[in-house]
Amino acid sequence: MGPGTDVLPQCTSLDNGYSKECVPSMEEDDDLEDSDNINQSKASKPPRNYQPVRHCISQAMLAGTSDSKSTNEGTGTKSPQNETSQYSPIFRSGSCSEMGPKPYMEDEYVCVDNLREHFDAQPDDALHGAFYGVFDGHGGVDAASFTKRNILEFILEDSSFPKAVKKAVKNAFAKVDHALADTRSLDNSSGTTALTALILGRNMLIANAGDSRAVLGKRGRAIELSTDHKPSCSSEKQRIEKLGGVIYDGYLNGQLSVARALGDWHMKGPIGSDGPLSAEPELEEITLSEEDEFLIIGCDGLWDVMSSQYAVTIVRKELMLHNDPEKCSRELVKEASKRNSCDNLTVVVVCFSGEPPPKIEVPKINRRRSISVEGLDVLKGVLGNV
Repeated sequence: MGPGTDVLPQCTSLDNGYSKECVPSMEEDDDLEDSDNINQSKASKPPRNYQPVRHCISQAMLAGTSDSKSTNEGTGTKSPQNETSQYSPIFRSGSCSEMGPKPYMEDEYVCVDNLREHFDAQPDDALHGAFYGVFDGHGGVDAASFTKRNILEFILEDSSFPKAVKKAVKNAFAKVDHALADTRSLDNSSGTTALTALILGRNMLIANAGDSRAVLGKRGRAIELSTDHKPSCSSEKQRIEKLGGVIYDGYLNGQLSVARALGDWHMKGPIGSDGPLSAEPELEEITLSEEDEFLIIGCDGLWDVMSSQYAVTIVRKELMLHNDPEKCSRELVKEASKRNSCDNLTVVVVCFSGEPPPKIEVPKINRRRSISVEGLDVLKGVLGNV
């Protein structure tokens, strides 16, 4: 999709999903994370004709279901929630995955609306939460399928969970990556991007390695929660070249179109060594509020042909019509196909409420207009000469 093609700007007013009044988006610098976090890249995946709102990183650590202080949103406003808020999101999701024009399917995804079902013994303090992920494979489907089957269990079984969830998620990504090198039944030249959303109570942690994307729908505004890891983006290019890698025509070492992925051990050195192709995820954490309506996570087949804001506008419009996240995901895939996406298409839509999004009303401003005496004389003269 070329710049300026069917891309809707960020809007503050939606009537059945269509914008009435639009304002330019604003962007804030990310807050500083603790030592477990990694620096966030500000590069975004082209093409776009505007800069979507990005969400700042919360200082709160994901732990249990205790409410934490709300973070400043990328729009420069604070969530209305506070430490004593009783708000508790519900989780319901829908997904759609199609092969598209490619001759084979390499995408995988996972949707877990109730995290309690994945605890062997049901503890009294089992966490209210959910887990979602999309995995875009390349060089075969082995890596994506293995990641789908194991990454959640690796997180829950990690000794850091649930006291230090960020560490547990990073450890799980590394464990999957190393397992792909050691498992003889899998093709070690297979690789996959990985994007996951782990929600515990009101706290949501996005982990991304690759060019899939997570976008939050917040009262009709698109807030990107992940960075597309392309070799050509400035931060990734700097890291790659520092570690001895090269970029040919947008490809890492002339072979791979992403700068981070799990697997691909034919391009990596020994386990434990730092190489240009990284499996370390970038993390982004937010505290959900009533204004956060839904989350879209999708592989790059969707984002190659559609802006984040346009996807949010479609989903909000569809939810107001039928309130079904499954139909919303199908509509996104259908629209991407119309726009001639040339990749596999996988989308997951997660709603945080049982009700459809409310209609946004923009108050009308009555302005009285006047004309000067001189102007009135000029107008009379013009009309008199007609």
